[in-house]
Amino acid sequence: MKPSRLMLLTAVALLAPMAPALSAAAAPGDGATPAANTASAARAQLTLDDPGFENGGTGWTFGAGTGVGTGNSHGGARFLYLDSGAGKSAKLTLVAPRNGSYDFSAWVGSAGTGGTYTVRRNDETVETITLPERRAYARYTISRVELKTGDRLEIAFGSGSSWVNADDLMISPAAPADPKVTSSDPEVVEMFGWAKKKANSWVQLPGTTGPVNVDEYQTGGTGTAPYAAGYWAGYANRSAYYSRDMTHQLAGAHIIGLDAENETMLRSYASSATAAHKYFPVWSLNFDAKTYLSIDYKSPDNFVREVPAVFELVEKAAQAYLWTGDRRYVDDPALWDFYRHSTEEFIDLHNSAKPNGKVKVAEGTGNGIFSGAASYNEQDGDGLAEAGDGIASQYQAYLAMATLARGKGDTALAKAYDRRAADLKAYYNDDWSGGGSGADMVRAYTTSGTPVTGWGKENSVFVPMKQIIDPGPRNDAYLDYIEAQELGPQGSPNIESTTYLPDMFFKNNRNDTAWTWMKKIYGQRELQHVNSSQGPNGDYPEVSFTLVSQTVEGLMGIAPDAANHKVTTQSRLPSGMKWLQTADVPIGTSTITVRHDGATKTTLTNNARKGAYHWEARFQGVHKKITVNGVPQRARTRTVDGVTYTYATPTVRAGATAVVRVAG
Repeated sequence: MKPSRLMLLTAVALLAPMAPALSAAAAPGDGATPAANTASAARAQLTLDDPGFENGGTGWTFGAGTGVGTGNSHGGARFLYLDSGAGKSAKLTLVAPRNGSYDFSAWVGSAGTGGTYTVRRNDETVETITLPERRAYARYTISRVELKTGDRLEIAFGSGSSWVNADDLMISPAAPADPKVTSSDPEVVEMFGWAKKKANSWVQLPGTTGPVNVDEYQTGGTGTAPYAAGYWAGYANRSAYYSRDMTHQLAGAHIIGLDAENETMLRSYASSATAAHKYFPVWSLNFDAKTYLSIDYKSPDNFVREVPAVFELVEKAAQAYLWTGDRRYVDDPALWDFYRHSTEEFIDLHNSAKPNGKVKVAEGTGNGIFSGAASYNEQDGDGLAEAGDGIASQYQAYLAMATLARGKGDTALAKAYDRRAADLKAYYNDDWSGGGSGADMVRAYTTSGTPVTGWGKENSVFVPMKQIIDPGPRNDAYLDYIEAQELGPQGSPNIESTTYLPDMFFKNNRNDTAWTWMKKIYGQRELQHVNSSQGPNGDYPEVSFTLVSQTVEGLMGIAPDAANHKVTTQSRLPSGMKWLQTADVPIGTSTITVRHDGATKTTLTNNARKGAYHWEARFQGVHKKITVNGVPQRARTRTVDGVTYTYATPTVRAGATAVVRVAG
């Protein structure tokens, strides 16, 4: 007899047969294209024929008390069950068609302890996960399983003290990059290791065949399509990635080597921002990177769109360019047209409700997300024309365009966008945001031009995060106000919104506060997400991707300029963290290793085989002495965003290490 099952979850079929290519993703700058990746994926693949057990468990061997049931699936209609009691097992055996390294993930629920999820290679156990008691489905991953052509792979589930259910298995290629963190603080080491592993478990590759238009209402989707290079960015019960999530995950994705995925996903959004859409990109795309997710798209006049996403896509394209130096970001005509349309025609077409003098501010309609919302805060109500997250993201898009124009060699255009950014920032501070601070600062305007103050979640948080507020007392007061709201009953109810807070505080050099929020997010990873179909908080992809980037960009303060062979560092270690090192961080076509000892000593190693990096080592404050490899240098200072730094600029050749230290 099967044990009684939990009531049917609202989760739907999120995972199609995952058949990743065994080749690693293309390295930045190697000239590979999505078409080339697709051709590579057409070769023999390691494939799961029935990952969701919808075909009755094709290829599986079922022991006594095990089988395929209905009534407690994670996605679709069926799932694998093991009744309680010792010795029950079900297994699947595959043969590797060629060499590769893989991650194996499964959604599992268990009414008791002692169940197991195991991967074996040639009859030897690679890893066994002992399952906890957790009736609701959660996702478990066994990472970096190395296989050679002809190896026998076994995926197995074993029984425990009560029933075990499994569903929606997935194979991902192991991450192309493998940065490592060491520290005096074991918590950051544990956090980064968890985040890196979890983030990679969401990766797709070209050649995968899977469903499209899966959502909570169409649990089987509307058909299948070949998946493109990409990764999950959004809810686990939809067969798509979302622009808001993807842009926030992009840096973390790069750090684990997902540059081909970033480029494919950015390109798909650029392609969707057509004149018929009034240059709005669509909100979500299926994993084929071509078709629009049907729950969010009805017609060219009726689809989900939010103003900040337009500008964040431009900003993150520049971020990808700075990390990789990949010239496609500045030379590709389709991407370039998207940048220009987003920062020119798009604004002209959406700038009519509120007069803004000599500057232009992109607006929403005030009629909901399917007509074009001004803010990411969908609970803020209709009626907003302009919002803080929209104008702040527009400011960063202008700065991004200046970066991209310089990469393209168009100095005049870069200067023009720098001026636009400066003018918009001045207008925001002198007029748009009003004269108040904290709760009295204006954070939005209605379609009738009425200013809105108070707590606005994203349209409050994005303002200091995007650094559109002038540094000083108003910015400090607003940061205090935001933290008080987030810690109170009106704080962000979902973990994905909370993931912005470390970024915001790091950008404003509140390192202890940023680290506190990182620990809070990590500490809540096992709590059930507010969306019951999503699983625990840690299974929302944004959580893991952002903890990766917040370690490298936040705590380590690593800011790349790969195309110009430059990198800037700044220690943002919190109180009590004596030292932190990130090894093998990808930048350009190679990696660097950086270590901070407190706030006064930084070591950088250029791991490349050829080529030097020009390093700007920054230290907050004015210091009397600075040395490079023990040799005294003239102490120079610069002020950036209201903060004064002492810095040195050594050149670090390939294979070399440099140490910069300040004193006094």
